[in-house]
Amino acid sequence: MLGTSFYDLLKSIIALLIIVDPLGNIPLFITMTEGMNYKEKRRVFNLASIAAFILLLIFAIIGHSLLTLFGISLYSFMIAGGILLLIIAIKILIYGGWREKELSPESVGIVPIAFPLLVGPGAITTTMVLLRTAGLYVTIIAVFIVFILVWIALYFIDRIYSLLGKTGSDVIARIMAIFIAAIAIEFIIDGIKQSF
Repeated sequence: MLGTSFYDLLKSIIALLIIVDPLGNIPLFITMTEGMNYKEKRRVFNLASIAAFILLLIFAIIGHSLLTLFGISLYSFMIAGGILLLIIAIKILIYGGWREKELSPESVGIVPIAFPLLVGPGAITTTMVLLRTAGLYVTIIAVFIVFILVWIALYFIDRIYSLLGKTGSDVIARIMAIFIAAIAIEFIIDGIKQSF
């Protein structure tokens, strides 16, 4: 029984970590916080980690009821999240960055870093599926562990940036933007397909 629970937990952590993908998104996070000082970046990443953790927990526990309350299907949610991701990807590809000058660090921390980059339709769907297959306690522990790992990755983001350099970071950010655009299209297509 204990072995099964540990296996479910490990499987849940791996599945969620792949979807959340904090390391793969690092070049995008660097682009979005360009021009901010160290304290502002720390505030953005701390806020993003906490907001994403709370958001994913809420969706894990009451996500289905919440969507039903507003009369929104999971597939409509996938389409909306996909469109938002696609807009972000296009802006990064064309302009080399996402961040608008008038946005505060808090705004950037919530959208798009916490949602939809860390907690997007994929992470929400995965968490809701884990809740049904692995149970409440395993899902909550998995979400908690994943976001400790996310926070660690974001804490060391400046060191990772110094290894990549500005040019390397720009190149990787644009390459990741293409992948994000592809993921966005998949969300939109899947949402439309499932709706019909």
